Amino acid sequence: MDTARQLVAEGVTPTVEGAAARAGISRTTAYRYYPNQRSLLVAAHPETGAVSLLPADAPTEPVARLAAVIEKFTQLISDTEQQQRTMLRLSLEPPDTERAGLPLRQGRAIDWIGEALEPLRGQFAAEEVHRLSLAVRSATGIEALVWLTDVAGLPREDAVALMRWSAQAMLRSALSDSPPPT
Repeated sequence: MDTARQLVAEGVTPTVEGAAARAGISRTTAYRYYPNQRSLLVAAHPETGAVSLLPADAPTEPVARLAAVIEKFTQLISDTEQQQRTMLRLSLEPPDTERAGLPLRQGRAIDWIGEALEPLRGQFAAEEVHRLSLAVRSATGIEALVWLTDVAGLPREDAVALMRWSAQAMLRSALSDSPPPT
């Protein structure tokens, strides 16, 4: 898996055989764990193990909590952009049944953002907090980075800064005006 991650980071879409050869293990061993290229690429997705993006000494205030999570999330997206792009491509290719099982489609980032917004649950209904999490996620993931860099032509650093600003702008709007519509 580490070798597959490394290959994807280098811009290569690895095969099971290629990753096994580079890792110095037999093809047979590799195929026991990864029966096909898709399963290898899914396992190589960088964020599958993270449960939370909040620091151990997480702030209690929602704006600071969201800033901490979005900073870590956008850094993860930027640092692992090639892997993220590979997973995005895979998530758009297979039939719906396969697509649902891909790491990009598991809602991890929505959960991380929701955890950051947890202190709002007394102020907003659970559905409103969830909608705000969805709105923030829509402006901060690999899809947003691809659009901002490839379509809008922003340098990566500017795109990441804009995603972070967008997340905070949405939260501040919800706090001062109203939560997102349900």
